[in-house]
Amino acid sequence: MKRSKLYFFLTTSLFLGGCQSKTTPTDAPETAKAIPVVTSRISQTNATRDISISGNIEGSKTVRLGFMVAGKINYIAADEGQFVRKGQLLASLDPTNYGIAKEMADVQVNQVTDEYNRLKLMRERNSLSESDFAKVNFGLQQAQAQQQLQAKNLSDTKLYAPISGVMLKKLAEVGEITGVGTPLFVISDISRVNVNAFIPENELHNIKLGQAATVLVSSLNETFTGKITEVGSAADVTSRAFTVKIELPNPKQLIRPGMIAEVKLASNQKAEMLTLPAEAVLHDLDNQSYVFVVDSARQKAFKRKVSVGQLINNQIEITSGLNANEVVVTGGQQKLSDGTLISLTN
Repeated sequence: MKRSKLYFFLTTSLFLGGCQSKTTPTDAPETAKAIPVVTSRISQTNATRDISISGNIEGSKTVRLGFMVAGKINYIAADEGQFVRKGQLLASLDPTNYGIAKEMADVQVNQVTDEYNRLKLMRERNSLSESDFAKVNFGLQQAQAQQQLQAKNLSDTKLYAPISGVMLKKLAEVGEITGVGTPLFVISDISRVNVNAFIPENELHNIKLGQAATVLVSSLNETFTGKITEVGSAADVTSRAFTVKIELPNPKQLIRPGMIAEVKLASNQKAEMLTLPAEAVLHDLDNQSYVFVVDSARQKAFKRKVSVGQLINNQIEITSGLNANEVVVTGGQQKLSDGTLISLTN
């Protein structure tokens, strides 16, 4: 019995000793590793401040078309988004009624002409008074005018494109009955386009007609160069802003009416601004801009939210969140989190 107890005691002691020897290394704290980064000091730049505004794109010339007479549509040449040429037949109405009216006017003119010719001979023989001859003369003029009107009505059953452009809107279909002057089609010339934007009244003195403008069309991810062609003379009542029109060339006709454009105009104002290399600024899931600021004493980088302005030669303006001479991480910041230990590299 004593031998069994001694054996149990020795076995338990060896087991506990083995457990202590295995857990000791894992309990020791690990030393944090510093992440190598590249840094840059915030600099002050004396640069021209750009004016940034947003606007909508429209064609250089836009027309709304309808028939001058009423009737039933029997032909439409193009659908929305298709191009049409100047002078192309765009649509037509059933001409039957107008053709009959034209034939009746022709008959009336022939009838009155015969009577006019007969009475003219009588007048020349002094067998007809001047007043009676004047009546038939006026009747002939009236019949001829009616003939011209019916000919025009018949011609107006065909609608031709007054400009070359793209069909923006088609507001009717074949078989519909349309009235006089009802807008049915919208055509826009987009060989050149205009950007319509609003500029604050305090910036109006910085722009002028013919001034160059840089226009970014986000949907195309392309930048175009245009010029200011119009500046409004009266401010909008609610926004106190003035309208500005920028003309852009559109040789490939990729820019379409309705697209949104970001316009940048150079002002005459010089300003001191804090700038950083553009790659130093990151964005979180809420599209909030932030950078990592270096704490030299503690050799750590701390996340800080910032507000950014314009981009100048790959340097981005910092409008708030940083002070002059602070040091910011410009390389390796993707590996950092708030308070990460860092080491500086050349």
